[in-house]
Amino acid sequence: MKYWLVKSEPFKYSWEQFVADGKTFWDGVRNNAARLHLLAMKKGDQVLFYHSNEGLAVMGIAKVEKTAYSDPTADDARWVGVELTPYKALKKPVTLAQVKEDARLKDIALVRIGRLSVMPLKKEEFNVILELSK
Repeated sequence: MKYWLVKSEPFKYSWEQFVADGKTFWDGVRNNAARLHLLAMKKGDQVLFYHSNEGLAVMGIAKVEKTAYSDPTADDARWVGVELTPYKALKKPVTLAQVKEDARLKDIALVRIGRLSVMPLKKEEFNVILELSK
């Protein structure tokens, strides 16, 4: 199993809306690095859902339900999306400030490559974020 983090602006698509919907197609990604990460996702992989721009916090855990397929919102067949389902909310959101303060997360992509909307996580990074949410 691999671990990932996806970012969404809550005014566009929030964790709460995701939970209410029960699943979503993660589309609209137009960055080559993020596209490669979507292509690498496998069914059952765990995905942290992060509120970007406002809130700035990891809100919950999703799972990859369906692997990459053509993004219907794109004119170019190279762009893909994956289907995600909510797994569970974190007991308390983990803020970007907490992530930046924790030395164990000094190399996390969320801090190093902040503009990337889909990024891989090491298992250890995933587990530290879960620990911080308790």
